[in-house]
Amino acid sequence: MSAGAASVILKNIAVPVSLAGPDLGGTLQGQCLYGDLHIVPDGSNRLIPCEPSPHAKLVIPHLTEAHCHLDKCHSINRLGPVGGDLPQAIEAQAKDRKNWTKTDLQTRITKGLREARASHCGAIRSHIDWGEDAQPPIAWHVLGELANDSDLTVQRSALMGIDKLADSDFCTQVALHIARSQGGVLGGFVLAHRNRVMGIDNVIKQAIHHGLPLDFHVDETLEDMDGLSLIADAILRLDYKGPVLCGHACNMTNLSGDPLARLIDKLLKAGISICALPTTNLYLQGRTGGTPDRRGITRLRELDTAGVPIVLASDNVADAFCPTGQHDPMAALHLGVLGAHLDPPFDRWLPSITNNARRAMGLDGIFVKTAKASELLISDATSIADLISGRDALTSLA
Repeated sequence: MSAGAASVILKNIAVPVSLAGPDLGGTLQGQCLYGDLHIVPDGSNRLIPCEPSPHAKLVIPHLTEAHCHLDKCHSINRLGPVGGDLPQAIEAQAKDRKNWTKTDLQTRITKGLREARASHCGAIRSHIDWGEDAQPPIAWHVLGELANDSDLTVQRSALMGIDKLADSDFCTQVALHIARSQGGVLGGFVLAHRNRVMGIDNVIKQAIHHGLPLDFHVDETLEDMDGLSLIADAILRLDYKGPVLCGHACNMTNLSGDPLARLIDKLLKAGISICALPTTNLYLQGRTGGTPDRRGITRLRELDTAGVPIVLASDNVADAFCPTGQHDPMAALHLGVLGAHLDPPFDRWLPSITNNARRAMGLDGIFVKTAKASELLISDATSIADLISGRDALTSLA
């Protein structure tokens, strides 16, 4: 690599086509463009074509962590025996909240942010459990303070049952706090809650009023539920135009044929992105007392084929919902490849942890064509398969 006042030049580079951007240049072979990458300050980078080399290094934008839980992370060691389905995990984690002092939260959240940065994330969205009243919980404030000292773009998404948000006054107060917060996101979790239609409507109306992004945990079960369909219906009915990210949607695997096609069509019209969380989905779903025979991962292949933006993320890390895990979107994609049969060519799936994720968070996409050097990563990996496998480390150019 050579650097001057005007540009940075990287020799013998491969750029995945899905992350290149229009008119980057280079020589096309397979899933990548090959050449010498000239990174210039005016945002018009170019790849000077060269003969494709089996030793070319891969360059991609920073990764994006679109769904995690920094308030819960790294609490597993004090939870005692855990292991069960979603309700059991919720119960086990709730008992730990007595330990959520400011110092405890600062320690664990700092560790999580450090891990995300080490995984070369440029942006992260963390859900924060909201309490019984409309005031922001202590974890909301702690993450906000830590975000000010981080070079990551940090978003905070409120997480509470949609039944609470069916109370219009409560929803209005919560939304006002979130609107006043840097990187605030409005949302909740939707299962078979009473008054869920009213709760969804209230949330969307407040998001429209304050110009907030939306994020829902929805249908995190293998039982039949209607949350995702209700959210899409409400978005279309209320004409919400902001970004909407719906996580989990595990029970989409119950649908096939015309019912699946109709739901996917709704998602397209509503502009909803779907986020799969392989670690937690695989760990909690399909428990029968023996080896599970249902994966719990939503219909990623069908969604992607239809044009619905798909996202993969880390979700829970070392807590009651997932006792292992890591804050690393590339690891989430690796597990998604195995759990959801995301077959080669792998260039197709890289936006799920980069630009699909950024757009679902309301952020602009980052392509190699227009990226700053500080927004790019380089790896000795000579194939996208090696990159996803974690066989060769990523390094920041900055």
